Amino acid sequence: KQWYQRRVAITAGIAISSDRGLCGGIHSGLGRTFKALHAESPVKKAVVVGDKVKAILVKTMGDTYLSTFNNVGKKPSSFTDALDIAEEVLCHEFDSAEIAYNSFVNVVSYKPIIKPTPSAANIESNDAIFTYDEVDSEVIRCYQEFSLANIIFHALKEQEASEQSARMNAMENATRNAGEMIDKLQLQYNRTRQAVITRELIEIISGANALD
Repeated sequence: KQWYQRRVAITAGIAISSDRGLCGGIHSGLGRTFKALHAESPVKKAVVVGDKVKAILVKTMGDTYLSTFNNVGKKPSSFTDALDIAEEVLCHEFDSAEIAYNSFVNVVSYKPIIKPTPSAANIESNDAIFTYDEVDSEVIRCYQEFSLANIIFHALKEQEASEQSARMNAMENATRNAGEMIDKLQLQYNRTRQAVITRELIEIISGANALD
């Protein structure tokens, strides 16, 4: 009797974050979203962009890391950066890949989303790809790489916009909280100062009365 082992599908996950902080809970929210993806469909291979989400996921998913990218967010991302990430992802074999990043909604809100990427099998099964000239495996791979780089570049820009809005809101909240703290401390200072002055006046009056 011959036994056949069922092949387990390999899911790759790409987390798009940055190295910069002071922007509220944007990175921790992305980390929770990526963990939820891992819980729903175990991520066997992970590519992590940015030190913030790398530190969040390392305890639970550190063994799935294929590669990590740092120095992200210090300057605007370019398409070359997205292409480098896409090339690194496609160096490894997987059945499907999904990207987790924060999608910009408006200046006060964003939402973490997961976006699937087309695999070579998906591209090859689409009849529209054969509309253009002769298509072989090399052309399909080049198209997959370009398509993945486009999606990653879009994710990088969405993440940057979301991070800027989150940082603006975080700094605005910090400024307001600092103002409220200054007002409270000023009030406390004035009360303490008034109490000292009152006590000194009482001592002077009491001393004068004692001399009489």
